[in-house]
Amino acid sequence: MFGIIFIEPLLQSFGASLEVLPQAKDYAFWMFIAALFNLPAQSLNCAARAESSVIISSIAVVVGAALNVLLDPIFMYSWGLNMGVQGASLATTISQCATFIILAVFYLSGRSIIKIHPKYFKLTASFLWEVVAIGIPTAVIQICLAVATSLTNIAAKPLPDADLIIAAYGVVQRLILIGCYVIMGFMQGYQPVASFAFGAKNKERFHDSVSFALKGTMLLTVIVAGVYILLAKPLILLFNNNPVIVDYGKWLLISQVILYPAFGLCYMMTITYQTIGSSKMGLFLSVIRQGLFYVPCILLLPKLFGVQGIYFSQPVADVFTIIICLFLIKPMKKIATENMR
Repeated sequence: MFGIIFIEPLLQSFGASLEVLPQAKDYAFWMFIAALFNLPAQSLNCAARAESSVIISSIAVVVGAALNVLLDPIFMYSWGLNMGVQGASLATTISQCATFIILAVFYLSGRSIIKIHPKYFKLTASFLWEVVAIGIPTAVIQICLAVATSLTNIAAKPLPDADLIIAAYGVVQRLILIGCYVIMGFMQGYQPVASFAFGAKNKERFHDSVSFALKGTMLLTVIVAGVYILLAKPLILLFNNNPVIVDYGKWLLISQVILYPAFGLCYMMTITYQTIGSSKMGLFLSVIRQGLFYVPCILLLPKLFGVQGIYFSQPVADVFTIIICLFLIKPMKKIATENMR
């Protein structure tokens, strides 16, 4: 509700002009409404995956996504309702609502293993802290990604062709997010399995799941990196035809993924440390790649080497990230084994 009340000041603080402010306010309003459905839907979806109800989880997500894709053009374009950007946000709101309704019906029908009833909502300070401590590292990763993006734009601003570099980086970030979602989706499947094995003190299954997740993550990140490197120029062309933007975007994309396994390894280690109850180490790992290492690189290297400094910032940060993560694999296994005794 805070966001809805302060929509206009927030938009103005981000530089929204008076001309676009009304449309931006409408868009922001409906996106806030969408978030009100998204948050409980995400919670129910996590619960469904945790109890292995993957079919209903998949149905809810796919129906919501398909509905969003279907309604976007109907609401946005002149041959439909001609609502423009506001139509896109309204389509998102309806799709999120549909996802929430599907999951809510499943749980309220009594078919789920996890039962929703007021008598089960017994909130204690220790339980609340345990949940928050586990969730903080994932939130920090998202915050660090946002901060890294902002700092990259700031670092590019004094450079020649700054507007073109920033435009190219915006395209690259959209593509990188797709790769991130692939890894995050894999990790969402891994975490319940590892958590169940850890809670059951099944050492063999836990370590097998960790080994599988490690190998799977490395394979997926290598595949994503390979696809992006080989198809860098065609992928940028999907979003922009300006040859200068395409050239900047191609090299920015390659530089972002040349050591992409660092992201997979770091995220996998973060999830695993969360799973075994080592929230402090999970928090540390969530910060290192885009916070501890990337921030000083992006603040320093572009000043020394120009746009090449932007190209090199992520690979340099990834080298240090890989080194730290490799050193922490053995301690992670040791802590997990000790906590399962």
